[in-house]
Amino acid sequence: MNESDIAQLRTAKALLERPSLAARVSSFVGAPIEKGLEMLPERWKPAVDDTVRRSIEMSLELALRTLDVGRAGSAANRLHKLAAGASGAVGGAFGLPALAFELPLSTTIIMRSIADIARGEGEDLASTEARLQCVQVLALGGASKHDDAAETGYFAARAAMAKAVSEAVAHLARHGLAQQGAPALVRLVAQVASRFSVVVSEKAAAQAVPVVGALGGALINTVFIDHFQDVGRGHFTVRRFERLYGPQPVRRLYETL
Repeated sequence: MNESDIAQLRTAKALLERPSLAARVSSFVGAPIEKGLEMLPERWKPAVDDTVRRSIEMSLELALRTLDVGRAGSAANRLHKLAAGASGAVGGAFGLPALAFELPLSTTIIMRSIADIARGEGEDLASTEARLQCVQVLALGGASKHDDAAETGYFAARAAMAKAVSEAVAHLARHGLAQQGAPALVRLVAQVASRFSVVVSEKAAAQAVPVVGALGGALINTVFIDHFQDVGRGHFTVRRFERLYGPQPVRRLYETL
């Protein structure tokens, strides 16, 4: 690997291992996100989990049916951030009750942006595997509630998801979308939702702070999509180098940087 590629891999690692969304949002709000989490009513927890699951299912449907497989170009990150900011303004203005409407829209915008980044890094979005990798980025952007210290980090998160992704790819190769409630797809949605819901709870907690309002909701959503754009860029940069040099050499170098 030449010096230019090493520099790109170093940048990818910085993006993938950077502070969590909670830390970034806490910096914006000016208070630890835990204070916002304490403000969330207990009854909202099942509602958040249900909204996350539906949003993941919608993003899976989007990835498998409608992602543009056209020519690669520069990712339209700024345009996607503006769209996400607009949807966040709704959430900020109407508070937690708007999450059920705002989150599926935000997730769709994020998925489009991730796919844009993937295509720019040479992924073939005509491939089911590449499309499921776009969905997986939603999981790579947050830790699972069940992670321990040994399971944190980019490659650990990928390893935790690998079986679910490969089973879903195999199922879709055999059956297509005819059986969307199949166990392989249900397991994938469940694993992605387990990790994505942590990040969504952090976002909802920030928007629960009374002073946030519409403008704050827009800015928080901009931080939200920026977080996943960074993870997507890092992930698909690593995958590009894995295609060039092989997965194991890339991982060994990544871990030494």
